[in-house]
Amino acid sequence: MGTAIDPRALTRELLAFNTINPPGMERACARHLGALLEGAGFRVDYHEFAQSRTSLIATLGGDDARAPICFTGHIDTVPLGASPWTRDAFAGETDGDRMYGRGSTDMKSGIAAFVAAAVDLAPRLARGPGLTLVITAGEEIGCEGARFLADRKLLGRAGAIVVAEPTANYPYVGHKGLAWFEVETRGVTAHGSMPEVGDNAIVKMAKVIGDLEHFRFPIESHPIMGRPTLNVGTIHGGLNTNSVPDQARITLDTRTVPGIDHVHLCRSLESLLAPRGARVRKIVDTPSLFTDSADEWVQEVFEACAPLLGARPAPRTITFSTDGADLKRGFGGPPAVILGPGEPTLAHQTDEWCSINRVEQSVDLFRTLMQRWCGA
Repeated sequence: MGTAIDPRALTRELLAFNTINPPGMERACARHLGALLEGAGFRVDYHEFAQSRTSLIATLGGDDARAPICFTGHIDTVPLGASPWTRDAFAGETDGDRMYGRGSTDMKSGIAAFVAAAVDLAPRLARGPGLTLVITAGEEIGCEGARFLADRKLLGRAGAIVVAEPTANYPYVGHKGLAWFEVETRGVTAHGSMPEVGDNAIVKMAKVIGDLEHFRFPIESHPIMGRPTLNVGTIHGGLNTNSVPDQARITLDTRTVPGIDHVHLCRSLESLLAPRGARVRKIVDTPSLFTDSADEWVQEVFEACAPLLGARPAPRTITFSTDGADLKRGFGGPPAVILGPGEPTLAHQTDEWCSINRVEQSVDLFRTLMQRWCGA
């Protein structure tokens, strides 16, 4: 075995880096992880989609017979929120089995777990299919880092992907796609005492929202993911009470299932809302992720997880989106599972925490998956 890394200590180290997105500024955290991996014999390459927005790709081993297995996670986090924390969000304070901090569950503990497993196994993985670790910046707002790597063909090869997002160590076979849209209506401003002289953009938007209640997706349901959804998330319009507003905007959050193309979805919304004079613009686009649970490797993952869970997993998909969709595209479509130690219900919450015991279990689980793939 290689050098031992305490996953608890590494989680605490990662929490100390403030990578709240925006602005992200993940470079220092990425370099810290890169130095650990280089010390264990990995080749590390850094890629920035913007100033200080740093992702890294670490590779070890590799041969022509079989592509490496990939483990991935993001190092950016969401803001702390308006509610005050009772714990230091960057100190990794512990209380019993809990370690607190922004990103503890989503998802720095997952990264610490697969890095600890990878460093431990490094001498045994230097030959054979090998291992690729993709640690990204900018996941929380549109998967910017993963998309950059995929679009520029920087990823190389992978035969399977483990996305170490928070799942309480339950393996999920996918997630819905995510597409956000901005819808704008325009009008003509006038004095509030003479509304007939103007053209009220908010009134137009009210009709738009009414139309959206009747929108139907081209695919009504997926056997595992369920139904696609549409939610009006924000609304803005008007400058002052005694004027007719000449502009209004809403944003839409849609969650899609395999078979729904987001370009076509945008055109469908444009067609529906065109009679209202509304303009539609896609602002975030993350495809769905799905792997058939009958896949041989997925069944191996289910088998490895069963002792931890007390039963063999059933095929399920997670509610949130991940980097996995863009990375699967960039790697050419290998099977992928979402599997990590964090608590899915605690992501983005005040006083976010992770289970220390579950992180340690995850290290053992990831080590098993690495060894089985590489025959080590």
